[in-house]
Amino acid sequence: MKTVTLIPGDGIGPEISDAVKKIFDAANVEIEWDIQSAGADVAEIEGTPLPQRVIDSVRKNKVALKAPVTTPIGKGFRSVNVALRKELDLYANLRPCKNIKGIDTPFENVDIVVVRENTEDLYAGTERKINEDCAESIKTITRKASTRIAKFAFEYAIQNKRKTVHAVTKANICKLSDGLFLDCCKDVAKEYPQIEYKEILVDNLCMQLVQNPQKFDVLVLPNLYGDIVSDLTAGLIGGLGVAQGANIGVDCAVFEPVHGSAPDIKGQNKANPTALLICAINMLKYINENEKAQKIETALYKVIEEGKIRTADLGGNSTTDEYTKEIIKKLDQA
Repeated sequence: MKTVTLIPGDGIGPEISDAVKKIFDAANVEIEWDIQSAGADVAEIEGTPLPQRVIDSVRKNKVALKAPVTTPIGKGFRSVNVALRKELDLYANLRPCKNIKGIDTPFENVDIVVVRENTEDLYAGTERKINEDCAESIKTITRKASTRIAKFAFEYAIQNKRKTVHAVTKANICKLSDGLFLDCCKDVAKEYPQIEYKEILVDNLCMQLVQNPQKFDVLVLPNLYGDIVSDLTAGLIGGLGVAQGANIGVDCAVFEPVHGSAPDIKGQNKANPTALLICAINMLKYINENEKAQKIETALYKVIEEGKIRTADLGGNSTTDEYTKEIIKKLDQA
């Protein structure tokens, strides 16, 4: 039996984590959950939102499923997500965005994979206050990090029969930092002649994504652009409630949804567990539990396609519990 770290998070995190656990139990998935709490509530008790025990658990188990954790805006503790990625060197953030049958969206046949560098750039949060009227954020781009994320993107393209990789930067303005990232992508592309390599500026990409997203395949980006663009692509397929994510390192992986902790609906039985469940399905595939993953995935997509039981963010009025029970019911038909 495989042991997996489960970080229930805060806000709606514990509710959607509980939904996933119920579905896994109903599907007879042989996993033992090593439950590790983190976040704002933990910080009040243990003095840190990310205790060492959480990091040790993921290092030991090599794989984790993480629900959203609230990150204070403009004050308070640093993002748990950023700290976890840095501590475990989870250098690749993988966010596939593909249309789901049954969810109406402005575009069809969207199938984009965002590969985001996960450890540096402005998103690393290296800042300092110059004086009362001036603050500075430091944008660091290194050859090592840029080269390995480019290789990850091209290897992913090969393994998943993708045809094109776009390197996304603002190298016309950030000539040194983004220029280095772009140079690394160019060098790596030479090692993969079977994959078509293209370059695009991030602002142009955003415009084209809302006009003709079908023309894009795999995107590889520095950290901050990747964070923004992955939310944009999530909007193309129905929103953050169905958007998946994974943070992958050399020997550890943490699977987590893209959306936030939604404290405004905490405890109201309204939360949509779809994104976390898709992450959990991908986690099963990662540990080679493909049969159980396929069974749960089939049940989930059947419920979405039928459209009878849906949470509010997907246009319905069903509760979290009702949605979870419907997926469990469909497991017998999968």
